[in-house]
Amino acid sequence: MQIPPVGIRGTSLRKICQRYADKLRYSTLYDSSRRLPLYSAYVFKKSDGKRRMDTPWMYEPQLVSEDESGNMKALPLTDDTPPLIEDSQAVLEDYTDAVEYKRGPLNPDLHQAEPDDKSSTYTLTNVVPLITDFLDTSWNPYLDIIRRRLNNFCLGKSFMVTGATISGATIQRDKRDRLAIPKHLWLAYCCPRFDRNSPYEVRFMFPSYGGYALNEQTGHSVVEVPLKTLESFLKSQKDIDSDLTIFYKGCVSENPFKKKRDLTSVSVRGENWMHSHDEES
Repeated sequence: MQIPPVGIRGTSLRKICQRYADKLRYSTLYDSSRRLPLYSAYVFKKSDGKRRMDTPWMYEPQLVSEDESGNMKALPLTDDTPPLIEDSQAVLEDYTDAVEYKRGPLNPDLHQAEPDDKSSTYTLTNVVPLITDFLDTSWNPYLDIIRRRLNNFCLGKSFMVTGATISGATIQRDKRDRLAIPKHLWLAYCCPRFDRNSPYEVRFMFPSYGGYALNEQTGHSVVEVPLKTLESFLKSQKDIDSDLTIFYKGCVSENPFKKKRDLTSVSVRGENWMHSHDEES
């Protein structure tokens, strides 16, 4: 419904319309003081789950200067990234000595189908530092479960929001705090049109469901929960308000298999930021 998530706070928030090859692809809420995206909101495209291996990492020119074009740009291939870029967002050098961490995209390429949509996920404003074992053994397999579930049982568009909570810990470079390390990663989807003849074990996960996990070396299994349960959990975290609403009216859909739906009606003004992408929910 072109309404952004409500109730997520930060210190220096920037709303990014992620533009690649002159087309708007998805939206990101970026905390430029922590150099961390708090969430990316995107439309899931049915895909085979293959990854792009040839896309260079990019940065967001809009964070450097208001005069820059909206298209994301490839990061320089030198060892010295220009200070204007480094001051406003994460750069590749921030990850060089952070050996325990990998770059984990909030909007993953395996949830996109077209080559350019996949390429647009390779910007550091869409990436958070994740413990390598967590990313490889918990989060990436969960993203693939979601991909197969939505491929098979969502009949229309699936609206996705993937975000991070703040831990307080940071990755340092040259004795300076550079990247905030997420405490949790979370994901929610909204599929208003779904297969009502799907097996019972997946039917109750529509129209909306979510999951969250700790970004830790151990104990990082993904917990799948209803949307309201996810929102209640997130409200207990730092920088999340008590009026948190991920999807407008809780992802409106009539699902006769849900015994009770507690829809929260939130009236907020649709911001131009989300109107930049006519498919956002």
